[in-house]
Amino acid sequence: MFTNRRNDVFGPLILIFLVFFIVLPVATVFLWAFAEQWFYPSVLPTRWGLRFWEQLVSRPEVWQAFVTSIQLSTTVTVLSAVICLPAAYAFARMDFPGKSAFMMSFLMANAFPRFALIVSIAVLFLTLDLVGTFQGVVIIQFLNTLLLMIWLPSAAFRAIPRETEEAARDVGASPLRVFWHITLPQAFPTIAAALLMTFVWTFYETEGAWLVGAPRIRTMPLLMMSMINNQLVVQYGAVLSVMLWVPSLVAILLARRVIGGDAFAKGLGG
Repeated sequence: MFTNRRNDVFGPLILIFLVFFIVLPVATVFLWAFAEQWFYPSVLPTRWGLRFWEQLVSRPEVWQAFVTSIQLSTTVTVLSAVICLPAAYAFARMDFPGKSAFMMSFLMANAFPRFALIVSIAVLFLTLDLVGTFQGVVIIQFLNTLLLMIWLPSAAFRAIPRETEEAARDVGASPLRVFWHITLPQAFPTIAAALLMTFVWTFYETEGAWLVGAPRIRTMPLLMMSMINNQLVVQYGAVLSVMLWVPSLVAILLARRVIGGDAFAKGLGG
């Protein structure tokens, strides 16, 4: 009886919390994106239109920043897959000196304040002529993906029973064939989720792109911050927020379509 009453109370409270702190802010952004006039005390915009969309779409720097963000996210994700996935498999399946220390180093690097860490790296990049370059931003964003792209796939590889791999080896399968047909399919949902999260996080990353990429490299989040600070037009920020949201939505929908909803959810759940 008491448990049922508690559930009856907590259910509406959780719903109110989700609506107030998640649904309403997102809905407000979308309303501002299509509002031309919206003054207090009106609950909804008093004039709707696409004037601010037309103004932003017609600006070359918006599309240049959008393309730069896509290029950076794609490059970092591919680089993370090529470098981190073999490392994750090695951490999961092999024993070597300093293994635990290396694994903890990825965690400790993320325990430091990220802004201070990036400033220190930017000073080093300045001596290497990497500040203000595409390569410099790729490296700094790649470093931010190490924990995600090594810890999650490594945990997925460790969760695969060795007996299935050993059984395949016993019937004559080569190590590469065992990995491709047995190990990888079982770990793929987690790997795919890690790759998707890497792409999305890189797309929204600002600190590294700002400290290392400025003034030549400008991504969509940096352009949005600049427009909001300098031009003080709420609609600009709202429109750019919606434009930033679209690639993430497309990536998630494609992932669910290609991987499958159950496998994708399993991967995100670790």
